[in-house]
Amino acid sequence: MVPAMETIDAVIVGAGVVGLATAARLARSDNNVVVLERNRRYGLETSSRNSEVIHAGLYYPPGSLKSRFCVEGRRRLYEIGQRHGVFCRRTGKLLVACAPEEVAELEGLCAQGRANGVEGLEMVDRTDIPGLAPGVRAVAGLWSPETGIVDTEELMRHFLLKAQDAGAIFLWNSELASVERKDGVYHLGSKGLADPIPARCVVNAAGLASDRVAAWAGLDCGAAGCRLHWFKGEYFSLRRALPIRPLVYPVPAEHGLGIHLTVDRQGRHRLGPNAFAVDALDYDVDSGHAGAFFAAAARYLPDLRPEDLAPGTAGIRPKLSADGSFRDFYIREQSEAGRPGWVDLVGIDSPGLTSSPAIADFVANLLEWRA
Repeated sequence: MVPAMETIDAVIVGAGVVGLATAARLARSDNNVVVLERNRRYGLETSSRNSEVIHAGLYYPPGSLKSRFCVEGRRRLYEIGQRHGVFCRRTGKLLVACAPEEVAELEGLCAQGRANGVEGLEMVDRTDIPGLAPGVRAVAGLWSPETGIVDTEELMRHFLLKAQDAGAIFLWNSELASVERKDGVYHLGSKGLADPIPARCVVNAAGLASDRVAAWAGLDCGAAGCRLHWFKGEYFSLRRALPIRPLVYPVPAEHGLGIHLTVDRQGRHRLGPNAFAVDALDYDVDSGHAGAFFAAAARYLPDLRPEDLAPGTAGIRPKLSADGSFRDFYIREQSEAGRPGWVDLVGIDSPGLTSSPAIADFVANLLEWRA
């Protein structure tokens, strides 16, 4: 319960993995932090509907926030796993060129990853592939030993408990409904509360709704280039076990990383995601898309059969690009726009999960938060 009429030091809007990591970073015994979440619990949207991959940092231009936070966040996640018992595993990842003309793209990703500080990257030829990923067919590959998987639920619960232990208050079923600034304080109206919450600082980590929240606080999202485009991604599970232990990825596709093969902590495989624009929350998987998934994956899994695929899960990603071009995370403290202490996190798509602890540190620095 929020103390009556007390001004909160920081309110975080959204309890996905980035909001939770930020709450864990900001909460301390000598301040008060409140998290508003529109759902009944944490992580019910993008954060729990993804590949659960710890990315190494290959795909993003050197110097970008995505490259910086992915590499830093990946190292931090493995530390969190080791110190706090959160499941993380270095599975390794094999990116495959299924045709000779794709080899140059892998070589470019290798060079870019090395420029980003990714460790252990190695180009391999077709004779090396059976030893890395039995059953995979390709003319060449790029081996990334630092790629892995994480149990997202365990990670989010770790951040939640860390924040709560430091005194953070989580308000579920409390969707932000209005923003007003007066006398140097933000007054946040919520559908779940009778009175607005006064806050000195606000972190907009609202995921799929982050551009709308930013607009309520006065940001012209069109002019700022941070209007979101929702892209749905579906997954198909495999009905039989494969002898493949690393993750297997094709060369990147227009709106994502292509139909790739991932494995969970129980050793179960799935394919996905695809990517197509949507304008509403809908997590159904269209079984009619199985043929396209099979065709994409059969390029590097020659023993795959159409009947191996079963509809799985789906997620929706908040992307800043409608045409597949690279867009960096939009992370801004808005003092120059007349909103000191307000931080917008918009377009936190992949590698947002991997980057979450690094983003939280960056937000703390933007707010000049004491350690």
